[in-house]
Amino acid sequence: MNEQVPFENRLPLDELNHAAYRIRNEINKVIVGQEKVLDLLLTAVIANGHVLIEGVPGVAKTMMAKLISKSISSDFSRIQFTPDLMPTDVLGTMVYNSGKSEFEFNKGPIFSNLVLIDEINRAPAKTQAALFEVMEERQVTVDGTTRKMDAPFLVFATQNPVEHEGTYRLPEAQLDRFLFKIQIDYPNLDQEVNILSNAQERKDKDELSLIGPVISGEDITKYQEMASKVIVEEDLLRYIAQIVDKTRSSNSLFLGGSPRASLAILNASKAFAALEGRDFVTPDDIKMVLVPVLCHRVILTPEKEMEGVKPEVIIQQIIDSIEVPR
Repeated sequence: MNEQVPFENRLPLDELNHAAYRIRNEINKVIVGQEKVLDLLLTAVIANGHVLIEGVPGVAKTMMAKLISKSISSDFSRIQFTPDLMPTDVLGTMVYNSGKSEFEFNKGPIFSNLVLIDEINRAPAKTQAALFEVMEERQVTVDGTTRKMDAPFLVFATQNPVEHEGTYRLPEAQLDRFLFKIQIDYPNLDQEVNILSNAQERKDKDELSLIGPVISGEDITKYQEMASKVIVEEDLLRYIAQIVDKTRSSNSLFLGGSPRASLAILNASKAFAALEGRDFVTPDDIKMVLVPVLCHRVILTPEKEMEGVKPEVIIQQIIDSIEVPR
């Protein structure tokens, strides 16, 4: 991402571009590498979308989400999902106030601006289903009363793809509510050496203490509105629709992307373009977000699953088969 915008925009994106630059600098005090992951997390924040972060233990999934939250001056809460967690533990419950002789609503930890759900696949289906309404409609209905969430409202969830004992697979309806599914891989050798060097220099200092807030929740809301005004040409809208449509007719996929996937690609590409300092979307912006938007929304055929093919491979094949607009 560039700190300077080399041309004049229709939208005043300098402030947003510089804010992203400052957030990146803060997080790079702790995290080594993972530039693309950070790009996608920032894109999701500006696109007002939730993120599912997947990776083996120890690759800084939780830390990455906490650092993003620490760099934004906003309410933050963390919910550790466990097999015995109940929906009321997340959403809140009605509590009797003996002094007033009436029931009052006691808000759960979901009532925050930035919510980290750690190991989301540890909770049973009943608790996962409690997130459907709040993630899609930004509201919670308890005991017949609907309560709106304060903006911004973003969920970062983590899950471990290799440990299946004591976990519950997320249903497709829940997965579809995440804008991105981001895979965090192992660092390369040089990056791991840097991780060790940084840890040696910090000694006992807490990593989070190195990070300070650089923007506010109000700034995020303003940037989200700004990104929604980014221009997307008609031929690029058709390009998005062609890709999603082809996922539905692919012989390798049992389930393709829905119209919600098309809208997610549109919103994410606009946010990424805004972060890059442009008020218009390019084909490269769309390509940047296609795989993280689609990989958790498509289902492979049983044959491809048995072959060990990953959805990302099929999605990339579809992207390569469609002519890019000029």
